[in-house]
Amino acid sequence: MSDPATPPPRSLAEALRARDDASLAVLLRSRPDLITPVPTDLTQLATRAGTRASVVRALERLDRFALQTAEALAVAADPATYDELLGLMAGDEGDPAVAGALPHALGTLREQALVWGADDRLRLVRTARELLAPSPQHPSPTGLGPTVQEAAAGISPGRIQEIVTAAGLPSTHDAVSAVSSLTSLFTDRRRMAALLADAPEESREVMSRLVWGPPYGQVTADPAARLRWLLDRGLLLPTAPGTVVLPREVALHLRAGRAHRATEPLPPPVEPAGPHRPQVVDATAAGQAYTALATVEELLKDWDEGGPAVLRAGGLSVRDLKRTAVALDVSEPIAAFWVELAYAAGLLASDGEADERYAATPAHDEWLEQPAAERWARLAEAWLTATRTAGLIGGRDAKDRTLSALGPGLDRSAAPEVRHRVLTLLAGLPEGASPSAESVLARLRWERPLRGPQREDDLRGRLARWTLNEAELLGVTGRGALSAHGRALLGAPAPKSAGKQTDRDRAAGPSATGPSATAHDAALTAAPSGPPPTGPGDKLPVHHERPAGAPEPLTPAEQAVASATAARLLAPLLPEPLDHVLLQADLTAVAPGPLRRPLAAMLDVLADVESKGGATVYRFTPGSVRRALDAGRSASDLHAFLAEHARTPVPQPLAYLIDDVARRHGHLRVGAASAYVRCDDDAVLNEILADKRAAGLRLRRLAPTVLAAQVDPAGLLDGLRAMGFAPAAESAEGDVVITRADAHRTPPRTAPEPVPDGPPTPDATLLAAAIRAIRAGDLASTTPRKPSADTAPVTGGRLPRTTSAETLATMQAAVLTGATLWIGYVNAEGAASQRVIAPVRVEGGFVTAYDHTADEVRTYPLHRITGVAELADDQI
Repeated sequence: MSDPATPPPRSLAEALRARDDASLAVLLRSRPDLITPVPTDLTQLATRAGTRASVVRALERLDRFALQTAEALAVAADPATYDELLGLMAGDEGDPAVAGALPHALGTLREQALVWGADDRLRLVRTARELLAPSPQHPSPTGLGPTVQEAAAGISPGRIQEIVTAAGLPSTHDAVSAVSSLTSLFTDRRRMAALLADAPEESREVMSRLVWGPPYGQVTADPAARLRWLLDRGLLLPTAPGTVVLPREVALHLRAGRAHRATEPLPPPVEPAGPHRPQVVDATAAGQAYTALATVEELLKDWDEGGPAVLRAGGLSVRDLKRTAVALDVSEPIAAFWVELAYAAGLLASDGEADERYAATPAHDEWLEQPAAERWARLAEAWLTATRTAGLIGGRDAKDRTLSALGPGLDRSAAPEVRHRVLTLLAGLPEGASPSAESVLARLRWERPLRGPQREDDLRGRLARWTLNEAELLGVTGRGALSAHGRALLGAPAPKSAGKQTDRDRAAGPSATGPSATAHDAALTAAPSGPPPTGPGDKLPVHHERPAGAPEPLTPAEQAVASATAARLLAPLLPEPLDHVLLQADLTAVAPGPLRRPLAAMLDVLADVESKGGATVYRFTPGSVRRALDAGRSASDLHAFLAEHARTPVPQPLAYLIDDVARRHGHLRVGAASAYVRCDDDAVLNEILADKRAAGLRLRRLAPTVLAAQVDPAGLLDGLRAMGFAPAAESAEGDVVITRADAHRTPPRTAPEPVPDGPPTPDATLLAAAIRAIRAGDLASTTPRKPSADTAPVTGGRLPRTTSAETLATMQAAVLTGATLWIGYVNAEGAASQRVIAPVRVEGGFVTAYDHTADEVRTYPLHRITGVAELADDQI
């Protein structure tokens, strides 16, 4: 409770001035926009805390019960007592749950400077009251209407006297006392019950339709009897021609004192939908993680030689997205998710060329060399922190333009916080339990209730649903439950059974339960000991804008440790890469698992992928073997490669296929004339000339072994290959040209930076410095000054003004006497500030002094000091 000897604060600035540094730190941490930039004093801090933009931002970050408390204060008297507020929240009958939770909610509002004053004089900041109080244009979330005094403002005094008389009250000498008498009647439960006992049933039915809002109704010029009875007694009051309203006091009586139809003091629990064995969850998630890695690798391999073109407005065209979805064998929304994930991880970007295209970045090559678990951790960390939201692709922006993959307009600053919160809720369930999606959404709506336009566009709800789906695709969850490596990614250790260490804990090593993880686990699971506060005098717990039980966001260093821990947990669950395949007689090879990179790269050239899954099936064809020969391999190289990596003998049909293609490979040579074909066997050239399919090549014989064409060499090569020949390109010197696909890479690119959701939360160092500066500035602006006969009096908030000679003389005198001065100072950028200094030395046009504002010794140019004033003796 407040000290009786301390006068109550008269403004929010005075209330802030009475706070200690710890309380100010809580305020600035929960509302970081208040110190961007740092205010000069507490008066400016209070002004900034009352601006509309800042108050709206603070209200949007309240949980449902704290917001309901603010809404109740908005319809209460100003100021209101704690008991009045409790009556509005719990009703006449009372509610133990509401009574237990109300001190904490009120403490939250006080900490965030939305409410100030002692428990006997609670005041909601004016801007919040304007936003939450009922009005015809903006109905209150409580459904209440205006008070009798507000509704009767436009009624004539004579009519008010008629209403007072009809209600059974004595006439008064003026309208003000008549309204006061009517208000007293409506707030008296006993007298109000007696008045309503005589009401016709039809009139009661009218009030029941208006009691929970909206409180406005329409009437004709000649109201029905049931309405006339209510109008005559002031139970309905006219607000405009043809419009009546149910006064707030009447509605509260009918509601038994409740401001809300249903108060929600406790968050709804996240209900488990189905239990699974943790081993099954981890194995399923690991399988999805392996699939995620394979999909991203395949995507980037498909774009290895240069991917789709960049649209003029930025992004990927619908046609290219469909083509990518077909190549990955997934739906278009899922293909868009993988494309955006690779972009968020910095693995692909636009190349910046004149004909701009998407391609892999140099970071992709480094990523491929990392172990599989570390590659997954990089993807998962990029997904967890990215603000780009793949679920929006295909929708419309504010200008009704289609949102495309990799295009602009996909950033949603709330996405990282929602992803982290959803996974944290999953981490709070028993190990192996998957939640029901609706209970997760209900919890999120309680923690951040929707207001105004948000009700139509539930972005957080959509983000939560996308998070559950994307976490399953990525392997963070398995069968809907959070996996061990997914839990580690959040920085929270896996739960242990009583006194026993799990196999995953032993596999993870000491880091899995290290200091960083332990701290976050404490934030996640710790609950206050003892009963909750039950009255206004109890000490209120420290409350942040973050939902109760939610850990603080990880710093980059902590996230790196968490990702490394997740990779260590995942590594034993991923299949080891194999160095062999199984060759079959039908010209196929089966890879029973993931292959080592050199083997997989060579098979991609030598064979075509026929099917994927747990095992990959490759098929050898004449075209694929010719592709390997074009890449510079010889038949003996291919035989040796297959013999080395096959667990089964090389089938005879495959050996014959390689030898047959190699025997014909390069028999024809194509060069540039426009283009020519030469062959030592003129019979082959005769066969080509006689073939009708060669008409488009427009060939003519130059010599018995040489044909000239009127197409370029590439077209000639394709034409001859379509006719069943295996020509080889040759250089100007007559050497065979080795054709190998050249990987196209962008210049070095950084991953896209997340778009922050407002100013970042300040750290402890910044908070301490900001509070010190605000305190010192407040001292400078509020400390009394000595009156001077030569200068005009200075009021708080204005810079002192003295001449240069007066400034210099006062500074020199202060050096001799050790006095403390108040100065006005303008820096090089033109920003003005007030400072309290103790001059130490004055020389060369500079004053060296101890600056109480900065808490350090500084030097100031005298020409930038606007004026100086001595502090009163009792303030020095």
